[in-house]
Amino acid sequence: QVQLIESGGGLVQAGGSLRLSCAASGRTWSNSVTGWFRQAPGKERDFVAAISWSGSTLYYAESRKGRFTISRDNAKNTVYLQMNSLEPEDTAVYYCAVGFGAGRRLTTISDYNYWGQGTQVTVSS
Repeated sequence: QVQLIESGGGLVQAGGSLRLSCAASGRTWSNSVTGWFRQAPGKERDFVAAISWSGSTLYYAESRKGRFTISRDNAKNTVYLQMNSLEPEDTAVYYCAVGFGAGRRLTTISDYNYWGQGTQVTVSS
């Protein structure tokens, strides 16, 4: 079992930045992938970015490329999502999740087995 706790959300003005953290406790797996998703009010939960346990493989939703950067520090069991040039459309609850799948891209909710509770990001115009 693994527990995931997100932090770093908050209120920021458009054009600002935030860094979200996803701290994992419990068991870890070298074949795992940690992903970030977000869910805006009244909308589906969408994939944002993911990174392999080694950090050698990372990928993004096309619309988030260039503004968002995913990274990890395995010594701290933490995955980060750096978000720059934030827009009001980025307002959502951001979730991190852990899944398994060597050699393929995990971009859907069903790909992930463990989820955090989410952290709210609000971008004002």
